[in-house]
Amino acid sequence: MAAERVTRGPVSPSADSEDGETSSGITRALKVIFAVAESQEPDVGVSELARTLGYSKTVVHRVVRTLVASGFFLVDERTRRYRLGPGAVSVGLAALARMEVPSIAQPHMERLVAATSETATLSARYGDQRMYLAQVLSPQEIRMAVPLGQLFPLHVGGSSKAILASLAPDELTGYLDRALAGTVSVTSREELEDQLRRIRRRGYAVSLGERQVDAGSVAAPVFDATGRVYGALSICGPVARISEDKIAEYGSLVTEAAAAVSTGLGYRRTGV
Repeated sequence: MAAERVTRGPVSPSADSEDGETSSGITRALKVIFAVAESQEPDVGVSELARTLGYSKTVVHRVVRTLVASGFFLVDERTRRYRLGPGAVSVGLAALARMEVPSIAQPHMERLVAATSETATLSARYGDQRMYLAQVLSPQEIRMAVPLGQLFPLHVGGSSKAILASLAPDELTGYLDRALAGTVSVTSREELEDQLRRIRRRGYAVSLGERQVDAGSVAAPVFDATGRVYGALSICGPVARISEDKIAEYGSLVTEAAAAVSTGLGYRRTGV
């Protein structure tokens, strides 16, 4: 049987063009969704979205109509302003339900260990306390290992203070009132509040022999999709190895890793 030769003619550009238009439309829709989700107001108008995104009002109106039709947005017929709808809530809840935070943090902790040869840890906040959820141990013979599942207060240690410094002002005041009442002098509270201000300015906390005599750590906060502090990522080791020249290096590394984990949890930083 003779082989059959198939000759292909020129490919029509319509398919590629359609793919491009579809991709462009999806990109516009996602930008509109994020703009509404990140708005400081509960709902947003078409004109505001057009100004924010640099799109024409016609384009924005077409996108929001489609999102309303799908249930992703709700519209107030009186004001013609848009907000997230049940479709968006459903997608968000499904994403949160499938999140395993230690799995998200694992590769970032492994990279921290590879870069520093020290132990990396993940902590989560539980009310007025925090707990170690996961760790990747240092390959060195003498190394730090943390007790997983044990609760610690939020005002002692690097990971704790990274979380405490990231609380909303009213939450922070409430915690300090509860945790320090009758146990610490006014001067000590002022010193702690000053430490927390420094942590917020530089983006990470440092602990040298604070919670454990021979242990040191550098920790940065991790935020969730709501913008609230979820917990902290830390680099920890024998205090003798957390030297002054290492602190800035570790601070940069752990801050970058914590930001990546936060992004993995759906956190989107707004403002400067």
